[in-house]
Amino acid sequence: MKVFPFTFLVSEDKSVVSERFESPNFYPYLHRHEEWQITYIEHGTGTLIAGNDMQHFKSGDLFVIGSGLPHLFKNAIDEAQNQVNLVSSHSIYFDVDAKLGPLFSLPEMKTVKKFLARNKNGFKISEKHAEMIYSLMKAIDKSIGVKLLSNFVDLMLALQTIEEQFTPICSDMFKLGKIDSDGDRLVRIVNYISDNYHKAITLEDVSDIAFMTPQAFCRYFKKHTGHTFVSYLNEVRINYARKSLILDGKLDHISSIAYKVGFSSIPNFNRVFKSIVGKSPKAYIHDFEMLTG
Repeated sequence: MKVFPFTFLVSEDKSVVSERFESPNFYPYLHRHEEWQITYIEHGTGTLIAGNDMQHFKSGDLFVIGSGLPHLFKNAIDEAQNQVNLVSSHSIYFDVDAKLGPLFSLPEMKTVKKFLARNKNGFKISEKHAEMIYSLMKAIDKSIGVKLLSNFVDLMLALQTIEEQFTPICSDMFKLGKIDSDGDRLVRIVNYISDNYHKAITLEDVSDIAFMTPQAFCRYFKKHTGHTFVSYLNEVRINYARKSLILDGKLDHISSIAYKVGFSSIPNFNRVFKSIVGKSPKAYIHDFEMLTG
């Protein structure tokens, strides 16, 4: 898969770009750009491919993607219910070597520049700090002139203070030259699982999509996602089940939802749901109803 270069149209009066996005689909191509990208998922679920890494994203997640790192946010499309899920996000883009070059050359910004160099591929921010960082992103979105730069510096300093609680989104060993083969393979895998999660999918099926033996696929998938194939597929299915339970909200429909998202056994669905969500489907519906009145 070709990695598309992406160029932002930056206005003459701004050196930091703030972008609000709401659509049935994210930008659908694996792409890279010189700007660092900080993205908060306001609404939606799906898969993030970043370099040679792959992981789920959901509402409330916040990612920082390094300069030049190929990436793709692929939203989850609910084929079983024949509906497109709306996604929305807020992103901040900045290039440390272009308009902001003089700022990052100042002695006072030396530690910030070293911080970015240490985390060159990017990272995921913990749920504990995501809302705090998001509030600083919103301040940038609403400001202009010197105040915008001031808010941007505040954002950089805040990221530094929580560095020890980051989760890297791509290995430091990742080489940009490998993305054409790895990116193509990861996108094929994600597409296949997204399109077929509600059916019976075997290890052999998905190994064929990746053009690998089952044994090689298991090693590859675990390395790049941190999941076994079965645990990843279960998370995808349970994510869809959670949305269906919220939309439906009827206890007597739990079994039909379980079959609809690809489970062939109700006891197995209940067990997997509780292991991932931390509560049974019945308790999940009950707690949601209590919260929403």
